[in-house]
Amino acid sequence: MPRSFDQAPDLFSAPRHERAVEAPLAERMRPCAFEEFVGQDDITATDRPLRRAIEADQLSSVIFWGPPGSGKTTLAHLIARYTKAEFVSFSAVTGGVPELRMILKAAEQRRSINGQRTILFVDEIHRFNKAQQDAFLPHVERGTIILVGATTENPSFEVISPLLSRSIVVVLKPLSDEALGRILDRALNDSEIGLGQLKACLSSQARQRLIAYGNGDGRALLTALEFVVRQAPIGAAGTRTIDVGTLDVALTAKALRYDKSGEEHYNTISAYIKSLRDSDADGALYWLARMLEAGEDPTFIARRMVIFASEDIGNADPLALIMAVSVAQAVQLVGLPEAQINLAHGTTYLALRPKDNASYVGLLEARKDAQTHGNLGVPLHLRNAVTSVMRDLGYGTDYRYVHDDPQARTEQTHLPPVLKDRRYYRPKPSP
Repeated sequence: MPRSFDQAPDLFSAPRHERAVEAPLAERMRPCAFEEFVGQDDITATDRPLRRAIEADQLSSVIFWGPPGSGKTTLAHLIARYTKAEFVSFSAVTGGVPELRMILKAAEQRRSINGQRTILFVDEIHRFNKAQQDAFLPHVERGTIILVGATTENPSFEVISPLLSRSIVVVLKPLSDEALGRILDRALNDSEIGLGQLKACLSSQARQRLIAYGNGDGRALLTALEFVVRQAPIGAAGTRTIDVGTLDVALTAKALRYDKSGEEHYNTISAYIKSLRDSDADGALYWLARMLEAGEDPTFIARRMVIFASEDIGNADPLALIMAVSVAQAVQLVGLPEAQINLAHGTTYLALRPKDNASYVGLLEARKDAQTHGNLGVPLHLRNAVTSVMRDLGYGTDYRYVHDDPQARTEQTHLPPVLKDRRYYRPKPSP
């Protein structure tokens, strides 16, 4: 059965009727049991291993990775309610190493006195540097603590390998529109801890607009909902009617989820490049728009276009590189917002041109041979004999000058003997 914290009751552990009315709606509506948790059925359905481990109090260290508002903290609180271990919450943003040492010391004492383990929930664990993360290792190995970390960043890059190898990584997805709709309806209809007493009535268009505003983030959805409902004018019967016009007045444009130095940055530029490579101008324009709307540096996009022109188009259309460089120069000259027109121009051109990566592939193969075979000597006939000693050593001997001997182009080898039959450049046939 779920349990409350051993410490003083907080908002989550308190019964529904005791939750502070002045607390934010997103906190009041936080699920108290798995039956109330929506949007992550792959993780929390009754037959899922993680849920069974939590309910059986057999959880091992775990890292929750997912976007904001997807349920990472809520899962941590559910763990707290179902486990017999002491649950301690710690933020990598507001907490420091001295506080962490005190927590770990108390966990050791707790384990030695009564054998009780400690579940340590570390929110935003990626904020700890690698040396700080090392502090967890001996305690995780000894079983003094069960580490539950939460991060919005790819743990492959942000969490040290020894800690990852001792933890299960659980990936949470952005909440679907269906899940957001259920969260919204529950908050509107719950008169005890939700907004039911305010008698809000949303039009179907306003409901869908709010769900879109949430953008996969349950916390953002509930925060926006509470603000809109409380700001809506009260009608004669005490009802608050909310339509699209009411939303437009209450809410500003929703910022798209995008971190210019994090996972979403790389995911989006990857989708853009792959759309270009597949000659899908529509897909490329969409991902370009996503980056621009999220505030991506236009010079970064232009640089990737220059790379793409040589890497993926190459000699199938040599003008592609000229076009990409011109777009990069135009971006520098014009600047946003007008430079988005140049980026769109270049994007559609690159997407629709024939593709041939033979130059890039050939370079990779040649570099592999260079690394494998080391410093192979330059054939003597290709060396310049600038001194008499060099001439005596055979430098330049038997070199055939192609302007005097056209056959030399095909008959004269230009590779070291070990590699004489190599073919690095294999362009695609012209369509």
